[in-house]
Amino acid sequence: MPPETTAPAQDVIHNIGYRNYSGARLGRAYARRSLFSQSLRGAYGLGRSAKSKVLPMILLGVMCVPAAIMVAVAVTTKMNDLPVAYTRYAILLQAVIGLYLASQAPQSVSRDLRFKTVPLYFSRPIERVDYVAAKFAAMASALFLLTAVPLLILYVGALLAKLDFADQTKGFAQGLVSVALLSLLFAGLGLVVAALTPRRGFGVAAVIAVLTISYGAVSTVQGIALSRDNTDAISWLGLFSPITLIDGVQTAFLSATSAFPGGHGPGAGTGVVYVLVLLAVIAGSFGLLMRRYRKAGL
Repeated sequence: MPPETTAPAQDVIHNIGYRNYSGARLGRAYARRSLFSQSLRGAYGLGRSAKSKVLPMILLGVMCVPAAIMVAVAVTTKMNDLPVAYTRYAILLQAVIGLYLASQAPQSVSRDLRFKTVPLYFSRPIERVDYVAAKFAAMASALFLLTAVPLLILYVGALLAKLDFADQTKGFAQGLVSVALLSLLFAGLGLVVAALTPRRGFGVAAVIAVLTISYGAVSTVQGIALSRDNTDAISWLGLFSPITLIDGVQTAFLSATSAFPGGHGPGAGTGVVYVLVLLAVIAGSFGLLMRRYRKAGL
């Protein structure tokens, strides 16, 4: 019998419904806003596991509880002024702010470096400057919330205690300016330090070390200068620590009482140098982040 012959298979084109995208193309601005929103939410554990929410929420509570206690005392005892000035509050609770920064700055950037997801961001319509700006703005905003909410509690409590409206409003505004500058400075320094290593634990330790060692060293040397009656050196030494830098700026221009040894804060002339150094450190931190992600993202 002749062998059976099979008909050659015919190619078939299946229409599975692909069509051109006709919706809105949101572009870089949308990607930048989304990254900012996601990073800001992540700084307080929102959208993450329950365990991730514990520490930032506890630290926010720790920042707010003393303010609520001061308000209760001011209202019940009918004080003529708040126990602590608005510009002084963040200085007193700098350890809590430093701990928050040390825990959240590495969370914001270290994981992207560790799991090498930065190139995936740049494969979208987003540039290196968008990534850095979104991360910087998110961390600064998170710190501002951490430091401004207690001031708002103090302000509302002062009004409930019927303290002078004009004085309290002026002090509250000065406090907001102070913590805004603090937030920008700490966010820049914290992100730069955290971005140096993909290991979150190393980042946490490094941020704590930078803040505590610099403050401890400056305070110690300032104390030595005070003991030797070298009061001029005290104000200049404050340039070399983040928290004393903020203290000097608000002492010179925001009518704050200096926390420097002996209260020898900078005057208006030296205060100009403080402002210039502060702005230079913030801009330099942004520049260093841009340089870091030039290598990390390509």
